[in-house]
Amino acid sequence: MLAHLSSVQVEHVVVLNTSRLWRSDIVKVLIQRELKKYCCDIKSIEQPFYSIHKKDPNDFLVNGLMELLDQYQRLEIALKLTKGRNKKAKEGGYAGGRATFGYTKQKGEKELKIHKGHAEVVKRLFELKQLHRKWSLSKLAEALNEEGYQTTQGKAFTKVQVKRILDRESFYQGIYTYGQIQANGKHQAII
Repeated sequence: MLAHLSSVQVEHVVVLNTSRLWRSDIVKVLIQRELKKYCCDIKSIEQPFYSIHKKDPNDFLVNGLMELLDQYQRLEIALKLTKGRNKKAKEGGYAGGRATFGYTKQKGEKELKIHKGHAEVVKRLFELKQLHRKWSLSKLAEALNEEGYQTTQGKAFTKVQVKRILDRESFYQGIYTYGQIQANGKHQAII
């Protein structure tokens, strides 16, 4: 949005709420500075009297209070989400994010399922690591690639991807770790 201000004459940026434009006071200052530089204002549907150009102290107070309430709501939502994820993790359930290599998570399902092809790669990698303890990560990646294994994207393995798998050994053994929480995972162990 800000990149287009210099190339096109824009009078107003229309948003549902100013909280859609910034999440912190620092970002707010930077965005408002750019908008003022190009004589552009904000039209907010939920804050009809909002303007970055008004100097009325009453408007300043009301807008500031609205932004504080928005910030409070974001913090409250984040706290609730964190509590929910922590509770789920304590029970060994997957707390979210992309599924770990070797597993899949279908939309609507609550547990991770083993991806047979990727699980085979994980098993083979840990076998290679056990057999050749002195091999580097690059050598392990090279061995997987020579055996025809591929990443989720169908590409060759790199040392970074190998390290990522090896660093999750306890997860592949059925232990779920989320932050400081560690529990027996609901997911099936691969190794």
